Amino acid sequence: MPVIHRSIRVGWELRVFFTENVFDPANPALKDALADEMPRRVLVVLEDSLAQARPDLEDQIQKYFSVHGGKLILARPPLFVPGGEAAKNSITIVTDILSHIDRHHIDRQSYVIAVGGGALLDVAGFAAATAHRGVRLVRVPTTTLAQADSGVGVKNSINAFGKKNFVGTFAPPHAIINDFNLLATLRPREKRAGYVEAVKVACIHDAAFFDEIEQGAPLLVAFEPAAMKRVIYRSAELHVQHIATGGDPFETGSARPLDFGHWAAHKLEQMSSFNVPHGEAVAIGIALDSIYSRLAGLLDPSSCARILATLERLGFRLFAPELLNSDREGRLHILAGLDEFREHLGGRLTVTLLKGIGAGVEVHEMDAKNIVAAIGELQAR
Repeated sequence: MPVIHRSIRVGWELRVFFTENVFDPANPALKDALADEMPRRVLVVLEDSLAQARPDLEDQIQKYFSVHGGKLILARPPLFVPGGEAAKNSITIVTDILSHIDRHHIDRQSYVIAVGGGALLDVAGFAAATAHRGVRLVRVPTTTLAQADSGVGVKNSINAFGKKNFVGTFAPPHAIINDFNLLATLRPREKRAGYVEAVKVACIHDAAFFDEIEQGAPLLVAFEPAAMKRVIYRSAELHVQHIATGGDPFETGSARPLDFGHWAAHKLEQMSSFNVPHGEAVAIGIALDSIYSRLAGLLDPSSCARILATLERLGFRLFAPELLNSDREGRLHILAGLDEFREHLGGRLTVTLLKGIGAGVEVHEMDAKNIVAAIGELQAR
């Protein structure tokens, strides 16, 4: 049978800018990231909790675009949208953003600028990726978690059918702008959340970075600015490096190394009705998989102990009661996270564990008895 076969290669440039006071008219970062020869229309989607914490921000954004109106046209005042994981549990917010994209004539040469935490970036990014089959997106992450990890990636998603990130797209943003000053209003719990993704990527890719986090824990717990900036920058750099060079940026295979610790974390979030937020769930997931790696003979006890101690020094609890939830037959609900992890990618189960700090290793099965034993150790701590 005749077959036409051609390879299609698409090149993407992922740009992450680091700046402060991004909406100061004198700061060229945003204008340089967006502007070209023609004036471009812009829809700004702003997380409502950030707008409440920073009542000056809306006016600052509008002033920025009035100063640069020759190149950038603000289609309407910033659109306030709820953030947090609950915002991803319904298509309603995506539909609302899409309606404004349509109403204000945001086309494929225009921009949606999403300003907020990871959940808001996911929702606005999904809307931008599907409107006109792709409107240019600029992410301005406003949490340590988003600046260090989720905001610098290429995924956009919402939750559906009781599963996290079930519906979504892969669409690299036009630019990401990390503004350290936008972290100022975060509560301590939110500020530390991003540290766990730095620990994660250090555990699987960079032993020297793990050493730096371990030694700098007292400064990080005190939220010392220089220490925070360094950890956010290096974490973002390692995440982007993996996406660009890992060979599978759109996850067509069966492995997600950057989801070390996440099979249990995602399930724990669901089981707790998201009362255990993402960063804290990932800390527990990393601890669980580190102990499992030790029990499986992959990771030496000293390295395992260092990982657990570092997470605790950074302020994370390593146990949640939901880990013990079970069905009538006594099977822990958390084990269903493995099935969902496999199903999400298709094919056989592939989980990243550790054979050393800075050295991830893929396995294709996990022993339920060792998982239960690891949970027991976390409970005992």
